[in-house]
Amino acid sequence: MRTLHHWKLDPFGRTVRAALGEKKLEFDSVTETPWAPGEVLAKSDPGGAGPVLVFGGETVSVGARATVEYLDETSPEPALFPGNPAERAEARRLLDWFDRKFEPEAGAPIRAEKLAKRMQGGGGPDMELMRAAREAVRWHLDYVAYLAESRDWLAGRRFSAADLAVAAHLSALDYLGEIPWADFESAKSWYVRIKSRPCFRPILADMIPGSPPPSYYADLDF
Repeated sequence: MRTLHHWKLDPFGRTVRAALGEKKLEFDSVTETPWAPGEVLAKSDPGGAGPVLVFGGETVSVGARATVEYLDETSPEPALFPGNPAERAEARRLLDWFDRKFEPEAGAPIRAEKLAKRMQGGGGPDMELMRAAREAVRWHLDYVAYLAESRDWLAGRRFSAADLAVAAHLSALDYLGEIPWADFESAKSWYVRIKSRPCFRPILADMIPGSPPPSYYADLDF
């Protein structure tokens, strides 16, 4: 049996969970805390971030990108990088974009200031950091809306890992009520399509003790 070590609000863990669900691969889930990782997470990923996928008692992959690629090689159907080489390259470009730009500019600061700091007893959020991160959210949402308006799916004609990864990043902030969907209808319509996929339903059922999501979080009609 596969076992995934991850934090529920980590977008990288959510990407892998969605990929496992899309491929209908069963797995056990071990919830980790990033600032106090368990033995498996600490040993497999010295940075303590994860996610870490264990199979047959051995760590087979660390990190979202490596794990999604591993899953696509070991369980090819349905393909998460479909189409021709250019289409697959575009899907990978968008994964990189959100992992390397959205996460440090928007996702990580908001989660740190609004949730992690409080959970670690670090006091209230730095509102200047929050302001800058919220501006970054809007900039990235505008780009998602542009892609959703001009393509069938974010990377092109076919659903891909790019859709799962971008939705994972946005869902982690949506849990905190930090996505202004009303101002980005095209992005919202695309996200509704992702929320309706069976692979995403367990993610929308997540609950962080002491920090419930907004009432609309799991609703398709929001």
